[in-house]
Amino acid sequence: MLNRKIGIDLGTANTIVFTPGKGFIINEPTIVALSLPDNTVLAVGREAKEMIGRTPADIMAYRPLKDGVIADYYITKAMLKYFISKTNGVFNLFKPDVVISAPAGITPTERRAVMNAAREAGAKEAYIVKEPVLAALGAGIPINTYSGNMIINIGGGTSEVAVVALGGIVSWSSLRVAGNKFDQVIMDYIKKKYSLAIGEQTAELVKMEIGSALPMKEKLEYQLRGRDLVSGLPKDIIINSNEIAEALTPQLIEIAASVQNVFNSTPPELVADIMEKGIIVSGGGALLKNIDEFFKRMTGVPTYIADEPLFCVAKGAGIILSHLEVYKRTLLNKR
Repeated sequence: MLNRKIGIDLGTANTIVFTPGKGFIINEPTIVALSLPDNTVLAVGREAKEMIGRTPADIMAYRPLKDGVIADYYITKAMLKYFISKTNGVFNLFKPDVVISAPAGITPTERRAVMNAAREAGAKEAYIVKEPVLAALGAGIPINTYSGNMIINIGGGTSEVAVVALGGIVSWSSLRVAGNKFDQVIMDYIKKKYSLAIGEQTAELVKMEIGSALPMKEKLEYQLRGRDLVSGLPKDIIINSNEIAEALTPQLIEIAASVQNVFNSTPPELVADIMEKGIIVSGGGALLKNIDEFFKRMTGVPTYIADEPLFCVAKGAGIILSHLEVYKRTLLNKR
């Protein structure tokens, strides 16, 4: 069956594609591998990620999105074309309507770039919706009520905090501290403490396996392998979850400060609603152990992890696709 509607959570780290009736059909890294001599696309998604840190000089694994927005138009277009054609099948007879997520702070120029890239990649019409709204919809928050709800969406490139009410964003903050930055600080921490160089993928694995926002009584341990910076030879070390919590604390405090700033610019009635209902955390960063408890301690407000936090934005795109005509008149007209 041909899909005439596609929802794309275009993330800095991962791209998730949703279609009504089939659900999530693609969940792949937002990475493109390029052959530098002739500037051709060799691989996209999972296959391209496997090449990171392993490519010869004439092949480059590239992340076309930086902090949630297009850093390279040509490569983003090639990647969107890959995802749309993979969703639509070989016989691409009908161009689909596409709903694409974008950061809350997207500029009109960046918005046009995403829409043009999607159309050139095979979309009939492209609708751009802000990530916090999609995340709130996907987390099951009734965004059209007068009551206020706060969502913290921690993705790969950005962490976005937003208060949503009456179908729109009342106050928000966007911070370029998120999953990719977490990986970087883990790499730096291990380099500084153990004189050991590890790769991006290893740092991500450590974060996923034993990463915690707070120190734990029962520490989790992980054995990792890297290059000793003193001898230049391979070396194994064992690292624990409390060390990862120590490495991530400054980044998490930055996100908590961002939450505080949003509270400061939110009308008191909506703040009262949030204190009663709590804060919802979504995005890949919500999978970090004890992150709900961390925000509860920092803000004094009950905090909950959304169901399937990684898929909230894509789920939200699916809800919009299912009621496209309704949302065309309201949400999709908001800039």
